[in-house]
Amino acid sequence: MSRLVMKFGGTSVADLERIRRVARLVAAEVESGKQVAVVVSAMAGKTNELVAWTDGAGAAAQGISPSDDEYDVVVASGEQVTAGLLAMTLRNMGCRARSWLGWQVPIITDDAHGRARIDDIPPEKLAAALDSGEIAVIAGFQGVDRQGRICTLGRGGSDTSAVAIAAALEGACDIYTDVDGVYTTDPRIEAKARRLSKISYEEMLEMASLGAKVLQTRSVELAMTYKVPVRVLSSFVEPGEATGAGTIVCDEEEIVEKRIVSGVAYSRDEAKISLFGLPDHPGVSKEIFGRLADANVNVDMIVQSHARTADTANMEFTVGKRDAARAVEIVRAAQKEIGFEDVTVDEEVAKVSVIGVGMRSHAGVAKTMFGALAEKGVNIQVISTSEIKISVLIDAAYTELAVRALHAAYGLDQL
Repeated sequence: MSRLVMKFGGTSVADLERIRRVARLVAAEVESGKQVAVVVSAMAGKTNELVAWTDGAGAAAQGISPSDDEYDVVVASGEQVTAGLLAMTLRNMGCRARSWLGWQVPIITDDAHGRARIDDIPPEKLAAALDSGEIAVIAGFQGVDRQGRICTLGRGGSDTSAVAIAAALEGACDIYTDVDGVYTTDPRIEAKARRLSKISYEEMLEMASLGAKVLQTRSVELAMTYKVPVRVLSSFVEPGEATGAGTIVCDEEEIVEKRIVSGVAYSRDEAKISLFGLPDHPGVSKEIFGRLADANVNVDMIVQSHARTADTANMEFTVGKRDAARAVEIVRAAQKEIGFEDVTVDEEVAKVSVIGVGMRSHAGVAKTMFGALAEKGVNIQVISTSEIKISVLIDAAYTELAVRALHAAYGLDQL
């Protein structure tokens, strides 16, 4: 008998009526002969409310460490409520179901509270429950460290929980969300966006990391590593209404017709930091980015160019907006030691990217991108590339124009 992990996000379980719809979808899969585990998020908005409560408790006094472990105890409670409500609803429908918290599975994590990573999921207890005909309703986003303390996996962590559990159970994973699949770009920006029937793990990983909000990045990494079949579906349908719909995330080899470009992603959560008059000698970049790494500031796009003054250079790099002020502070603290002239920050920028496994074997992808942007008068500030994506940094005011232009340039509205 095949095993299936069904994951439902916050909007899918936002109220009791939606939880009842989820229960009907789960019951339909059980009736079709599958062993089913369900992973749930907190109700929409609940995690934000819980985080606000922890903020309201005040900051730690000088010399006292932040209570990150107690923060996790509070914010993990949202998923506990949803798991209990869904299990109760399923029971009321005549299904055998029970709720499972992270420590009961157990989902074993490291001790990085608020951003923990899963180390192991012993499958024996869950497998035995499924074999007995029970529906396991599991609280997502949470696990337990080896000292027995609750740890949370970071925002979007329920996706990661679901894929990791599917890997442990050697089953498939259906991610139910508020969209009916993965689109060529954001349909809110481009009405001609098309739903993809299949997308490769690598393409989905790039899209997730570059701004697409459908799946959490770590969940895609896990799926790719353990070859977990993942399907993205809408939860706003009744059983049987959308048979064959959704997007399958799979190995590249399973996609018969490989597109040159599969999607256009964007992110407005970017800040560009510019350093002027850097000494142009070995070790300077190591000093700058070493300090940022030590402070857990993630740096993305980087470009360096010669300055007009001899033996000096200018450098630009991007960080997430929430890290911008801290990054500037870190760099300024090293100004005297490194010897650069000035640093500025620009938060009115956006990153727009084109992604596709077909780039590996087709020339001219960059030419098409740069031509389409030039035709619309969009200036490119920074460029970065990988084997299957090209990203550009542009003025944030041109984000939607750039997305629509690129979507048309690669014929994505014709898929």
